[in-house]
Amino acid sequence: MKSFPKVFIIILNYNGKDFIQKCLASVFKLDYPNFEVAVVDNNSTDGYFEAVKINFSKAHFIKNEANLGFSAGNNAGIRFALERMADYVLLLNQDTEVEKDFLGKLIEVAEADEKIGLVSPVIFNGRNKQIWFSGGKIKWLKMRAQHIATAASKDFYETEIISGCVLLIKKAVFKEIGLLDEDFFLYYEDVDFSLRAKKAGFKRMVATGSRVYHFEKSEQEKKNKTYWLVVSGLIFFQKNTPAPLRPWIKIYTFFRRTKNWMDVIFKRNELAETVQKAYQDFKKFKF
Repeated sequence: MKSFPKVFIIILNYNGKDFIQKCLASVFKLDYPNFEVAVVDNNSTDGYFEAVKINFSKAHFIKNEANLGFSAGNNAGIRFALERMADYVLLLNQDTEVEKDFLGKLIEVAEADEKIGLVSPVIFNGRNKQIWFSGGKIKWLKMRAQHIATAASKDFYETEIISGCVLLIKKAVFKEIGLLDEDFFLYYEDVDFSLRAKKAGFKRMVATGSRVYHFEKSEQEKKNKTYWLVVSGLIFFQKNTPAPLRPWIKIYTFFRRTKNWMDVIFKRNELAETVQKAYQDFKKFKF
């Protein structure tokens, strides 16, 4: 590259004491010469935020007064970055570790075409080193977003959706479509953002030479993860389903709720009551 665009790396932290230190340590080993880091804390209660501020004094630190969720929490960091003339914003989960050349390889792909708006690395499961994300698509008829987890021989390729776990965003995307949708507290905000970028004409790419390792803290909190996957999935399909498919979505949702009702009655699933609460709480959302 002839120049090195300015990248702001936004790391959203919430009770991340088991992960955030290693994440930041890997980030500050990057070989890319023009980046800054902003850690946004969603009012953590584990007492670790102050220690991180001391150990990584080169980073910027933003403390939210409450747990604002993924979208609103990251938006605080995105606004901070754009005010400081970022050319790119990189969203990075607290439970990740990065290879030192991953950012430069993302930027190379992003700079190859002005219409490339979003770029993802290949994301590996940090524990077993298997591919966790190498692209994704929306399964409208089954009301879910699907990760693709297969290796590709191309240097980079287009994908329908990109995971918010690691997401490089060109500043032009924010100017065109705005920030993350704060109706999503957790999950599906990345699917929604990818779809909005697609509708605005931006390409979403995966850079196969760029690698990140994800240790998926959410697997330790299955009830919370399940609850928000259901709520946010319902919000996403309520907002974004194409008109011809809306009747099917209503039918499919009815049968899903009926199955969940049976699961609760016959105690067929330990998460059935969590899913039931998610369906009930979804009714409270107004769009």
